Amino acid sequence: MNKKHALAYFLEDLWSKGFKLSDEHVQFIYFGKNSTNATEWKTVVAVRMTLKLQQSFDPSFFISVLEHIAKPHIVSKRQAYEAIEKRLSNGTGA
Repeated sequence: MNKKHALAYFLEDLWSKGFKLSDEHVQFIYFGKNSTNATEWKTVVAVRMTLKLQQSFDPSFFISVLEHIAKPHIVSKRQAYEAIEKRLSNGTGA
């Protein structure tokens, strides 16, 4: 998979599996990515965790997760997932 287009492929894969995000949600995902200056893979992690934990796309939850993992010291998917889990276990939400 081309890392430059990982987000687009991920969203397309969701669509093909029957999970259809609205155009507004897709636009918000890209807005969040650009406003936080997050990488493609961090944006995918944030979308994945939002859908897993909220059972639907919740824009405010997504942006909270993305802002949390967009920090420069998080350099791997494992660190991103651990940071999310730690924050959730502390009871502060995403």
